Amino acid sequence: MVSRKPVIARKGLFFALLLVLAIFSQPGEMVKQEDFKQCAQSAFCVRQRAYADLTDTGSTTPYELVAGSLEVESEQGIVTASLIDTKRNIPFSFTVNVLERNTARVVIKEARPLAPRYELTGDLALDEKYPKSVPIDNVKHDGKGVTTVKFGENALVVRSKPFSFELRVGGVPAISFNDKGYLYYEHWRQKEATGEVLENEAAEAEGAVPEPESGSEKEKKIRELEKALKKDLWEESFNGKVDSKPHGPASIGFDLSFPGSKNVYGIPQHASSFSLKSTRGPNKEYDEPYRMYNLDVFEYTMDSPMALYGSIPFMMSHKKGATAGVYWLNAAEMWVDVETHGGHDGVLSKAAEYLPFGKGKFANSTTTSTHWMSESGVLDLFVFLGTKPTDIFDSFTALTGRPTMPQHFAIAYHQCRWNYMDEQDVSDVDASFDKYDIPYDVLWLDIEHTDGKRYFTWDKVKFANPVAMQENLAGKGRKMVTIIDPHIKRDDDYYINKEFKDKGMFIKDKDGKDFDGWCWPGSSNWIDYTDEKARALWASKFAYDQYKGSTPSLYTWNDMNEPSVFSGPETTMPKDALHVGGVEHRDVHNVYGTLFHRSTFQGHLDRNDGRDRPFILSRAFFAGTQRYGAIWTGDNFAQWSHLEASVPMLLTIGASGVVFGGADVGGFFGNPEPDLLLRWYQVAAFQPFFRAHAHIDTKRREPWLFGEPYTGLIRSAIRERYKIMPYLYTLFEQSTRSGIPIMRAMVSEFPEDEASFSIGDQFMLGSGILVKPVVSKDQQSVDVYLPASTIWYDYVTLEKASPSSSTGIITVKTPLEKIPIFLRGGSIIPRRERVRRSSSLMLRDPYTLWVVLDPEGKASGHLYADDGHSYDFCNGAYILSEFTYADGTLTARAINKPDLDSDAIKALGSRIERVVIVGLKVPAERALLDGKHERMVESKKTGPLYTSTVRDPAAYLGESWELKIV
Repeated sequence: MVSRKPVIARKGLFFALLLVLAIFSQPGEMVKQEDFKQCAQSAFCVRQRAYADLTDTGSTTPYELVAGSLEVESEQGIVTASLIDTKRNIPFSFTVNVLERNTARVVIKEARPLAPRYELTGDLALDEKYPKSVPIDNVKHDGKGVTTVKFGENALVVRSKPFSFELRVGGVPAISFNDKGYLYYEHWRQKEATGEVLENEAAEAEGAVPEPESGSEKEKKIRELEKALKKDLWEESFNGKVDSKPHGPASIGFDLSFPGSKNVYGIPQHASSFSLKSTRGPNKEYDEPYRMYNLDVFEYTMDSPMALYGSIPFMMSHKKGATAGVYWLNAAEMWVDVETHGGHDGVLSKAAEYLPFGKGKFANSTTTSTHWMSESGVLDLFVFLGTKPTDIFDSFTALTGRPTMPQHFAIAYHQCRWNYMDEQDVSDVDASFDKYDIPYDVLWLDIEHTDGKRYFTWDKVKFANPVAMQENLAGKGRKMVTIIDPHIKRDDDYYINKEFKDKGMFIKDKDGKDFDGWCWPGSSNWIDYTDEKARALWASKFAYDQYKGSTPSLYTWNDMNEPSVFSGPETTMPKDALHVGGVEHRDVHNVYGTLFHRSTFQGHLDRNDGRDRPFILSRAFFAGTQRYGAIWTGDNFAQWSHLEASVPMLLTIGASGVVFGGADVGGFFGNPEPDLLLRWYQVAAFQPFFRAHAHIDTKRREPWLFGEPYTGLIRSAIRERYKIMPYLYTLFEQSTRSGIPIMRAMVSEFPEDEASFSIGDQFMLGSGILVKPVVSKDQQSVDVYLPASTIWYDYVTLEKASPSSSTGIITVKTPLEKIPIFLRGGSIIPRRERVRRSSSLMLRDPYTLWVVLDPEGKASGHLYADDGHSYDFCNGAYILSEFTYADGTLTARAINKPDLDSDAIKALGSRIERVVIVGLKVPAERALLDGKHERMVESKKTGPLYTSTVRDPAAYLGESWELKIV
């Protein structure tokens, strides 16, 4: 969905007319940059950057530990100390808690604040199974103010004066804190007592700014920076909207450096590269820092650090032998600067020389420094240490929550449009998929299906028989999704509005009245999902007797949940709006959409007594969103650049914990050319969430509307998705245990291959399939990087690839029917070759195993299966087999199978009907199952090697067996 910010004239019919005109006019117009802040228009970003610039002029950080205050509780894994800002004489507490999975939690808070600062607590952003503390092995004080605390293979090194600390993994520096001296904690204060209102501020308001006094350029710069530190402490405005900031300045800034790391990743969501670009320093690539502030930014700008729909304050760095991640538990607006430079050549502060890495291995190598700035909250930082990216994925999702296991249908193909207009339209689209032999699983309805944008209702004329409509789809194994947004129409005759209003569960404005903003229904309220009681009440509305016309095959789409407020500043909620307990919206903004998502997830759980897995799509996201379902990258555009950007965007989101993501196929806005639409289908078929979607003003673009060769080629792309569903489903199950992304950056799979560290234009689907999209019109060939650590095979021909021995690059011709896809040697890929009209109709079909050999003639893989919809797998009702191929023998080992008899296991669709062995040096002649049952074998030459197919090996998933190839 989209929101277009209207010009506010007055409420009523005239306003509604303006709203409609704004929504439906100029569909090709790109985002208006002036509607969204830059750092110079965000007072706390200005102040924090000014503080950093002042520090770079030679100032020394005023923060130091109080002498003798550092204490270590070894058995509890806790380090504590008193920290003081010596310049302002403000005391702070400093705590480090050592946790499982090589994780450390660092908390710095005001020791005696005027009032408690807001903190995300409980399970709002952390999993209920919080990692336990681990003991500290030993502590060493050097007598010069440096303390080294060892835990496992890791160490925390703390310097007292000036205050800084470093974390090492296996003796290798991974992260350093405050080595540039950017730590700046704006303490809460009484406005009347500050004496900080400058005469210049009054002059600025009148447009007359006094000239700076005479002096050197450096002195002038320092005066300007000191003035910037006073910017808009107690009130600020943007585009005529005033933020009252009743508590005054409360921002926090600090620097984190990654010694020896050239590349850092994460902090989504941005339409930018996978390896983050620099925003600071002489070689900066962006003029603005990366912003994290959930916003409705339709037709977003490419190659930009501007904020989009979701925010996860997580970053990861990697260098050979060491990977580190950081997560700031804070839901307020953030900005992050990134600076890459060579060694400690004067860029880092004097504090660096006291830390171990200052004179060590990385003293002269590339280092990436980052500057984190948040408007409010506390400094609650988690640091994750490891030797490879998968270690960090595991640690981060153990903290914020493992990805939820989706239903089988959810990872198939989805068809959406704003809007399928009535029941006949739904029926016609559904029938056409069958007519053109194109599988799909889900049909979606946007806001026009409701009664006047009242969610949980149906338009009584267009959708008079919603139950029958859903049941007709369900008869073919298909589902339906309807949109439910967070804005609630202000109408006392609307039962949702009345109940939440009567119970006082709406967000309030700064004066304590129910906040009144504008969105699709016109005048609207927003439910306060930070209130546990409000979340529970919302969840109850998904019960079948509450959501009239819903059935068990109906699922939900949560859109506009940044939240999008057409009449608000930057098209969102005012920061001084109030939540339960008097909490300002500024403190919870970035987590709001996830709490909405969570409440809807709970509603779907409750409606079936916890038996079936929910499917909920959300546009806004935060750390922990992976516990509740899928996201997509928002309102993109039918342009080649948006197709290109979708890959690094999804790689970044996946590496930040939210593994179930996708981009609108074809672009939401605009009308894609047939070749662009085809190329988008070809790559999206190998991405986690696969949905086509389009704006109401665009031409219809269902897969069969473009004629041949496009209809046939789109059909082939979608059918290929259905063939690899067993592989995808297995990857999702693996992700629920380790947090590893489904769609992976090359560095995740090849952490020792430096050439892969910055690659973001190709990706791995799991560990076995490499995909490189075609992202330019009439592109005749594409260069692909293939790491030399194994053999690669063409996905279609199964021939061995021959990249350059010096560069690892292979140039692949790309006619319309082909994008470069390769199989990684050493992989076993489970497939189903019989494609039916929906994935649920394939659940009982047999499997094919692609055994793709590495240089040593070996391969391995897994295959997971369950009933596809329930939580019975939590009680052991699933099948998991491990396959290995070595010395000419394919061995299957049953890791888990249900406590069922053999016939029941076979009924789950566990038969292996074909084994395809790729990369044999000589053709196979026959195969023996368990040494006695001879099976048929067919072989063919594929390039210099052979592919042999064993048909009907009479083997089953969930049983142990050996297939000898001779």
